[in-house]
Amino acid sequence: MALIEGSFRMQASSPTSMFSCYKFTVAENIRGLDYASVMTMRTVEWTALRPRDEEPAVEGLRERKKRILRRQLSDTATEMFMERGFDAVRVAEIAEACGVSEKTVFNYFPTKESLVLDLGEATLNSLRTTLADPDLSPVDAALKILSSELANITSWLSSQNDPAEAKAMLLRFGMLIRSTPSLRAYQRNTADHQVAVAAEVLAQRTGMGPDDPEPQIAATALLALWPIQFRALRKHLNRAQTFEELHDAVSADVQRAARLIAIGLNSLAPGRRS
Repeated sequence: MALIEGSFRMQASSPTSMFSCYKFTVAENIRGLDYASVMTMRTVEWTALRPRDEEPAVEGLRERKKRILRRQLSDTATEMFMERGFDAVRVAEIAEACGVSEKTVFNYFPTKESLVLDLGEATLNSLRTTLADPDLSPVDAALKILSSELANITSWLSSQNDPAEAKAMLLRFGMLIRSTPSLRAYQRNTADHQVAVAAEVLAQRTGMGPDDPEPQIAATALLALWPIQFRALRKHLNRAQTFEELHDAVSADVQRAARLIAIGLNSLAPGRRS
């Protein structure tokens, strides 16, 4: 679930209606507990941060079961990774905790890393739609996505029974990613994919090719705003007195960076080549 330093999997998106409403109890020595049995005791609602799990208007029983199982697998994995470390947990243990086979886990998530960093797809979908909007400049489109993701995060924090504990968990989640080489590598690959998608959209907007230097550098610059937001969130998380102040402080940092790159990106116009 990519949060701090992730696709905030606390990936506006990631930031929507944030996670659904499964409740998780954060226990100190959870290593020896039965994860499946404590699912209903948890107090940090990780799932509320996942816009991908919003219930569709029309959903059959089979689809609903699959959606709920996917959510359960990711949330259980996240909890176990947070408590024991990513490398110390085997996929087979996650499967057992959820009452399914290891093969079933991989049917939903192609890799162990995607169990916890699964929100990048939400940002990709937002890039494909919002960045293609001709009424928005590329910078304004990126800011719209980021603002939505940030609003989801602050809304999620304010909805928790213990916001202070939720803040601590977000920081720990970011630390988990930064301290795990395979998660960092997965995150880099996801970011590269996002840049490629953004370059394709920008190329279509300008009548250029996705391999032309202009959409390539523009996409790279735009996607660099995401780590700016993640770092700003980490910086201001325990400084702001209210969640409104947190939102404003993080937004201010992101907008400062956006103003700088807007000078060059605003010159990106259809058909313009040297």
